[in-house]
Amino acid sequence: MTEALNSEQKLYEGKAKIIYATDDPEVLVTYFKDDATAFNAQKKGQIANKGAINCKVTTHLYGLLEKKGVSTHLIETTSDREMRVKRVDIVPIEVVVRNIAAGSLCKQTGIKLGTKLEPSLVEFYYKNDDLGDPLLTRDRIAAMALTSAQQLDRLTEKAQTVNRVLSEFFASCEITLVDFKLEFGTDKNGELLLADEISPDTCRLWDTTEPDERKRVMDKDRFRQDLGDVAEGYQAVLERILSQLS
Repeated sequence: MTEALNSEQKLYEGKAKIIYATDDPEVLVTYFKDDATAFNAQKKGQIANKGAINCKVTTHLYGLLEKKGVSTHLIETTSDREMRVKRVDIVPIEVVVRNIAAGSLCKQTGIKLGTKLEPSLVEFYYKNDDLGDPLLTRDRIAAMALTSAQQLDRLTEKAQTVNRVLSEFFASCEITLVDFKLEFGTDKNGELLLADEISPDTCRLWDTTEPDERKRVMDKDRFRQDLGDVAEGYQAVLERILSQLS
């Protein structure tokens, strides 16, 4: 690791990343791992070079979003797997935006895979592994005092903006943005910032040039569903992003 990070500096290790402290209490380092999990960590494995790919994808997509007025916690990317980020207090709600029916939405509702959702669906999930990250309603969020109604509106608005920007950009890469997960946090000034990552780990991405339902998958569903060539799918996403931004 280029910043000579060590176990004494480690603040948190999650499924896909490790968070380290720095000399500045308001600045952290995020290290991207190759570890892969699915089904609330019931399935585990590794994807070759995933950490480096996800770090690069997140860097470029955050840069794109910043230009469109979406503030993120990213300060700078310092190596293939590391980025310096602003310390934020994470809002314990994962915001999921769905443009096309897939995954748990199909299993829980019976909506056919591939059904276009108009308007796009914005959902909230409780960020709690022990409870299995359950789906929340606005009333449940209020009852649990997870955030205010005003901030929930801001989360929704920001998620919709991210969706508009990324859907258009991925379309230019011949990729369909099926759905994705976002996390947000507030910095020391109370500003709401996009945090965590945006990558094939957190998005469903389909190759619009591939008619085969199994071969079109370019994201972690290749790992979840044992479709094979997982690293190749991730790498293809990165290559198309770089090609479009060059």
